[in-house]
Amino acid sequence: MGKEEGKEINSNPVTPRPPPLHVGGGGGDQIEPAKKTPRSMTPRIISTPRISLTPRFITPLGSPIRRALHLTKLDPQDAWLPITESRNGNAYYAAFHTLCSGIGIQALILPVAFTILGWTWGIICLTLAFIWQLYTLYLLVQLHESHETGMRYSRYMQLANAAFGERMAKLVALFPIMYLSGGTCVALIIIGGSTSNIFFKILCAGTCGAHSLTMVEWYLVFTSAAVLLSQLPNLNSIAGVSLIGAITAVGYCTLIWVISVAKGRMPGVSYNPDPNAHSESVRVFDLLNALGIISFAFRGHNLILEIQATMPSDEKHPSRVPMWRGVKVSYLMIAACLFPLAIAGFWTYGDKIPENGGMLTALYMYHGRDTAQSLLGLTSLFVIINAVSSFQIYGMPMFDDMESQFTVRMKRPLPWWLRAILRAMFGYGCFFVAVAIPFLGSLAGLIGGIALPVTLAYPCFMWLKIRKPRPYGPTWWLNWFLGVLGMALSGVVIAAGIYVIIETGIRASFFKPR
Repeated sequence: MGKEEGKEINSNPVTPRPPPLHVGGGGGDQIEPAKKTPRSMTPRIISTPRISLTPRFITPLGSPIRRALHLTKLDPQDAWLPITESRNGNAYYAAFHTLCSGIGIQALILPVAFTILGWTWGIICLTLAFIWQLYTLYLLVQLHESHETGMRYSRYMQLANAAFGERMAKLVALFPIMYLSGGTCVALIIIGGSTSNIFFKILCAGTCGAHSLTMVEWYLVFTSAAVLLSQLPNLNSIAGVSLIGAITAVGYCTLIWVISVAKGRMPGVSYNPDPNAHSESVRVFDLLNALGIISFAFRGHNLILEIQATMPSDEKHPSRVPMWRGVKVSYLMIAACLFPLAIAGFWTYGDKIPENGGMLTALYMYHGRDTAQSLLGLTSLFVIINAVSSFQIYGMPMFDDMESQFTVRMKRPLPWWLRAILRAMFGYGCFFVAVAIPFLGSLAGLIGGIALPVTLAYPCFMWLKIRKPRPYGPTWWLNWFLGVLGMALSGVVIAAGIYVIIETGIRASFFKPR
C-alpha cells in the first residue's frame, strides 16, 4: 500500500506521456484505474481526474469541479510539459484556440483561386474543401481517446505512431508537423513585421518626423513581442491570448471584405479568364494551383489533439464532447469569414486581385487613398495582433518537444529560467530564418503540398487503422476514398509547386527582406 499509494497523484488532471515527439513510441497516454473492477463487456473508457488544486475563481471560465475523485497513476513528465501541464480546459477555450489557429493570412488569397476556377467551380470547390477538412477534424477529435486501450493521444505524432508505427510515422508525418509549427511561426514573423511597417506609415503619413525602421528591425520588434508573450507557461494559460487572436482575425477579415464591397467593383473587372491567354499545360497547372490555394486556406489540424489534451476526461464526461462543441462554434465563425472573403473579394476585384497578398494588398493598392486612414490602420493593427497571438499556439508544440528533451533525460521539470531561454532561442531562431530566407513564401506551394496530408489524408487512414470499420462498408469506402484523394491532391500540388519554381524561378534574396 505505502509505495503504491505514494505514486498516486491527486492534482490537476494529467495523463502519462509516452516517449517525446522526436522519439515516436507508438502509444498515447496510458490510463490505469486505481481500483480493479470486475470484467465486463463494456470497453474501458478514459478516466482522468477532474479535481484541480487551482481555486475555482481562476479556473477556465468557471469550469465545474467534479465531486467524484478519480485517482490515476500518473507519469510526472506529462505534468512538466506545456501541452499537458494543465487539464482544466473546456469548450470555450477549445473554441478560442481553434478559431485563432484556424484563420490565417492565407485565407485572403482565396479570390485568386476564383480567378482561375470561376464563380461556379470556385464556390463548389471551397464548399467541398470545407466539408472535407471538417470531417477529418471530427475524426481527430474522436481518435483522441481510445475506448479499447484506455489511452489519450495528446499530440498528433503520438496518434501517427499508434496508427502507422514509429518508423513510418517519422517518415511521413514528422517533417510536415514540424513545418506546420515552426514554418508557420517564421511566416508569422514575416507577415507581422511587414504589416508593422505599413501600420507605422499609416500612423505617420507625413505628419511626424520619425524615420521608419528597416524591415529587419521591424521583424526584430515583432519577434521580441512574440518571445515576451511566449513565456506564458502552458497551452491553457494562453487561452486569453487565443481569444484576442480570434477576435482580431474575425475583425480584419470582416473589415477587409466590407470595405471592399462598400467601395464597389473595380472598373473594367472581368470574371472570366481568357482561355487563349495561356497554353494548355499552363492552364492545367493554374488549376492545380487554385486547388492548392483553397486547400491551404484551412489550417490547424496539427494542433487539434494538443488543444483537446488540455481538457479533463472521465467515463461520464469524455473530452470529445466539449471539444467537438467548441470546434463547431469556431468553424461556424471560420466559414462566416472565409466565404465572404472569397466571394466578395472576387466580386470586387475579379481578375485584378493581386496574386501576392490577395485581399490585404488589394485594399492598400486600390483603396489606400479613398479609405479612412483609421480603418486602414485598424485593419493593420488587427493583422499584427493576430499574428502575435497565433505565434503562441503554433509555437507550443515546438516548446513541448524541446522541453521534453530535458525532462526525459533529467527526470525532473524544466527550471523556469531554462524554459525562458529555450523559448527565446526558438523565437529568435525563427527570426533568423525569416531574415535569411525572406523568399520562403515562394516555396510555400511546394512545402505546403508535403504538409497537406496532415489535414486531408492522414486522419482518414488513422481511422481505418485504429477504429477498423467494417470492410467494404460506407465508412470504410469513404475514408479510403478521401485518404487516397488527399494523397493524390498532395502529389499534384507538389508537382505544381515544382513547375512554378522551374517556370518562374525564385528571387533568392538572402538576408534582404523587403
